[in-house]
Amino acid sequence: MSGDTVRPAAGPVTGASPRGSERGAATRVALLTAARETFVESGFAEAGVTDVVARARASVGSLYHHFSGKADLYLTLFEEFQTRQTQRTRQAVQEARAAGEGDPMRLFIAGARAYLEGCLAERELAALFLRGDGPPGFEVVMRDRLRQWAKRNATLFEGDEGALVVVLTGALAAAVSEVALSEDEAASRGLVEDALAIIGQIRRP
Repeated sequence: MSGDTVRPAAGPVTGASPRGSERGAATRVALLTAARETFVESGFAEAGVTDVVARARASVGSLYHHFSGKADLYLTLFEEFQTRQTQRTRQAVQEARAAGEGDPMRLFIAGARAYLEGCLAERELAALFLRGDGPPGFEVVMRDRLRQWAKRNATLFEGDEGALVVVLTGALAAAVSEVALSEDEAASRGLVEDALAIIGQIRRP
């Protein structure tokens, strides 16, 4: 991405002591925390690597040991957020199934509620990824994630439900934007219930 290529975070050097590995892991966490705070405050475009390392009390060299640059930090935050969201939705669907729920729409709503509540729990981070101020090419990452999301949703429905899944996924994506970008947290909570009520009324034509 414009010279700021994403790569996996560097692993510990072979033969490194456990204490050294722990320090490296702590530094990585500190850099990600600092990047999150800096991006939320300043936006991706205005944030600088020097801002991140100063906030993390780390060195530029340590940042480039763990990440390839500013875009890598941003995308790592995004992937880790999506991992947490996937875990939330999967757990919600599993719990609904364990309670005896078998209706695909109700299972979808259970997962959708968990996803939206995750956005509420991490509103600043969710909003960061929706404002359009990301690294070059991030919109492609978002489109790919939406396609993956639709495929996961499709597993809840049997038969040819392609159009329904597309509509449901699009409706949920719109709800996510409304919830995450609302400046009023209390209003955002109301939006979750309103969005779920509307989505729950969608049926296959």
